[in-house]
Amino acid sequence: MLQFARRVGRAKPSAIMQVAENAKRLKAEGRDIISFSIGVPNFLPGEHVYAAARDALAHDSGQYGSNRGSDALLDAFLAHIAQVGLSGYTRANCATGIGAKHVLYNLAEALLEEGDTIAFPVPYWTSYLDIAEILGANVELLPCPASQDYKLTPAQLDAALAKKPRVFLFNNPSNPTGMVYSKAEISALADVIARHPDTWVITDDIYNRMVFDGVGYHNFVHARPGLRERVIFVDSLSKTYGMPGWRVGFMAGPESVAKAVVTLNSNHITNLPEITTAAAVAALSGPQDVPQARCAEFQARRDQVVAAFAAIPGVVCPRPQGAFYVFPDVSVAFGKTHAPSGTRIGNDVELCNALLETKGVACVPGSAFGEPRALRISYTCPAPQLAPGLQRIREFFAELS
Repeated sequence: MLQFARRVGRAKPSAIMQVAENAKRLKAEGRDIISFSIGVPNFLPGEHVYAAARDALAHDSGQYGSNRGSDALLDAFLAHIAQVGLSGYTRANCATGIGAKHVLYNLAEALLEEGDTIAFPVPYWTSYLDIAEILGANVELLPCPASQDYKLTPAQLDAALAKKPRVFLFNNPSNPTGMVYSKAEISALADVIARHPDTWVITDDIYNRMVFDGVGYHNFVHARPGLRERVIFVDSLSKTYGMPGWRVGFMAGPESVAKAVVTLNSNHITNLPEITTAAAVAALSGPQDVPQARCAEFQARRDQVVAAFAAIPGVVCPRPQGAFYVFPDVSVAFGKTHAPSGTRIGNDVELCNALLETKGVACVPGSAFGEPRALRISYTCPAPQLAPGLQRIREFFAELS
């Protein structure tokens, strides 16, 4: 009998997309559904982005492009990251991909042999585990519960790096928690990394422009410039510019790593489309009023969501300072019964299913991110839906006994 490759058996569909599709199905059946599930920014880029795309379409060359990315796009990206203090890189340090997820996958292929270890904190973005498992890598999970604000400590990192994993993968601001590491916290972790020279470091920091409360964005290279030789920074247009469907991701790091990603691109995708490239250049180098306004709006929404969960007895909700997620520990509900429906809540999946069925609110179970005591709220839904959705959640918890 013909067989698939073993790696296909290790691949899993996205848990986040499964929740989103279920909510979409119920809505199509006529249910009143409010979705806090999928992590899309739910705004569109400025008109200058569309103007650049239209102009590129009108003057389309019809030719192949660069496996690395066009010079104009690389220059726009370099200027963009210089604004957050990541200067001194050249085009040779950069590569592009079909979204940050593609860049991460290419980096994993470039850096990990089958059986190598990749370490990352928990909670984690779902695709980290999926990519590692597809490639046959071993995973070391570093648990960071709500009691430590979902943040990795220097002692945890030191113990993990002492085992010499091939790759340490870090995410700041975090998806799913929205937590942001302070300058002092990044510096302390960078000191640990500097003591362990045998590990590549990937910083998946695609929310670096969505930081609240004036805490700023900080990178290991800021704290320890010598780490530049093994730290790879990953960024994307998706969240900052409201362009998830345009699929443009970037990396900046050592020349050797960028070259490897470019080689993989030559076999995977060849190049980014010309029209997408023009839109990306416009987004990065044009007016920044839209993303700046949305960042301020998301900060206000963050306050609204955190206040709602703070009003629910027993729920623990660390205050995020970035991205557009809140990740409350809702384990207080486990073992209880939703009185009106008679549904017993045994875990995070059952809680999310009950919320969807009884209140029409879609959330993603924390177990999708490695933390089964929690659930993820993405608060980018249409503004009129936010308060009613939060009210439904409060009502649900009030009905538990």
